[in-house]
Amino acid sequence: MITDKDIQGILEKYHSIAVCGMSKSEEKPAHYVPAFLLSKGYAIIPVNPSADTIINLKSYACLRDIPERIDVLEVFRPSVQVPDVVREALERRQERGDIEVIWLQDGIYHEAARKLAEQAGITVIQDRCMMKEFKRLMPHNNS
Repeated sequence: MITDKDIQGILEKYHSIAVCGMSKSEEKPAHYVPAFLLSKGYAIIPVNPSADTIINLKSYACLRDIPERIDVLEVFRPSVQVPDVVREALERRQERGDIEVIWLQDGIYHEAARKLAEQAGITVIQDRCMMKEFKRLMPHNNS
């Protein structure tokens, strides 16, 4: 069971966030949530095979292509696609030793994929908005 203290610890400790399914469309949460996190000092790495750049950041087709270290994999994909995303994250973790957290945004969850990731030592947060949790648990950083 993930507690508020766990989430706050993640938000304080990890700063490199790959965003699977980041959108080019400014009105979508898959765009404005990572843009908000970028404004708070996080390093955002877009993962979207149909975009070269999003908010002036290089976008990658898949996790394997990202040269930087990834602390958190934030997922904006339908729940049915989560197992494929988790498998890709597990492959990367095995090769590169990164991805400490998989964060499934509001409305996104998959129990079997969560268990698989947790067995590999990855913390999984499901069905929570990273921006909302930041605003709620990090009020001293909201100015």
